[in-house]
Amino acid sequence: MLRTITLSKPLAAPLSKMGPRAMSTSTIVPQVQDVPCSKLGGRYTVTLIPGDGIGQETASAVKTIFKAANVPVDWEQFDVSGYTSADDTTFKQSVESLRRNKVGLKGILYTPVSSLGHSSFNVTIRKDLDMYASLVLCKNIPGYPTRHENVDFAIIRENTEGEYSGLEHQSYPGVVESLKVITRTKSERIARFAFDFALRNNRKKVTCIHKANIMKLADGLFLKTCRDVAKEYASSGIEFSDMIVDNASMQLVSRPQQFDVMVMPNLYGNIVSNVGAGLVGGPGIIPGCNIGREYAMFEPGCRHVGKDIQGRNTANPSAMILSSVMMLRHLGLDDHANKIANAVSKTILSGAVKTPDMGGSSTTTDFTFAVISNL
Repeated sequence: MLRTITLSKPLAAPLSKMGPRAMSTSTIVPQVQDVPCSKLGGRYTVTLIPGDGIGQETASAVKTIFKAANVPVDWEQFDVSGYTSADDTTFKQSVESLRRNKVGLKGILYTPVSSLGHSSFNVTIRKDLDMYASLVLCKNIPGYPTRHENVDFAIIRENTEGEYSGLEHQSYPGVVESLKVITRTKSERIARFAFDFALRNNRKKVTCIHKANIMKLADGLFLKTCRDVAKEYASSGIEFSDMIVDNASMQLVSRPQQFDVMVMPNLYGNIVSNVGAGLVGGPGIIPGCNIGREYAMFEPGCRHVGKDIQGRNTANPSAMILSSVMMLRHLGLDDHANKIANAVSKTILSGAVKTPDMGGSSTTTDFTFAVISNL
């Protein structure tokens, strides 16, 4: 059974003014404050966690491209695996590195389905460092035709509560209670992030995705909070609407062009991000990021490990490369970001080098060197 706890305490203090950061396109990511990154002698130190599955291969592609493009980034690499226990020394060291450097690039870590007491390392990092906003852009890429055209929407997901609160217990043999925690404080924080994102990127509409018709207290609080925040942005001309999550799923696969910015609680964001990725070409091309007050972590927007193709040199590294481009814009290295983003665009547009997910037979290595040749 599912129990819901709703907390409606007001914000203890108003959030400070958000400052802009750009990402893999011309998109600006709102932040609560400028993050002081680890920089020495004009070079930045970034934490790198390649992840499980295809992570080593896609991370290697990023490192090879950065070296060819003379990007002033030094890596602190930690080969963390989701298969290890929560007290794993390497995992602890990687989190300490993120605390030092403030910025990280990460592949996807595997989370066992049936291991009781084994928490997701992906969720742990985001919650421990309070990287509360997940941002994924779903947009058609020239040279990679899909069923739908003119798709261009942003998914903004609350990262730190909801069904991912990790509060489960068996109250009686055969009866399990899982707590879904929704607070006004965190709902307001993610709603403001969504509207600031829309305002800074000339987006026209924010849609709140919810299930308030059934979960009237929890999702009802999330929806009401979004509506309250929307009133504060009324003068900006940004339209606000809301949609029940099951209807939103149908609308996404039938008419995705109607969406612009979507904001939602944790679990819905996970599901909708996967649907969005499927609309524009799959997990191999969708970049993403996680933003908080102090830390930023960049990772593929569609969180798939790719264990089935691990070690075959067939993975599409575009999602990891474009996530690293988002990271470069975050660091203020726009020239390097533009150079690499344009090289990826040229590579895909030419159609000469396509990995199997794009309908070709090229390898990860082929794609990497094609990007380098287009720098």
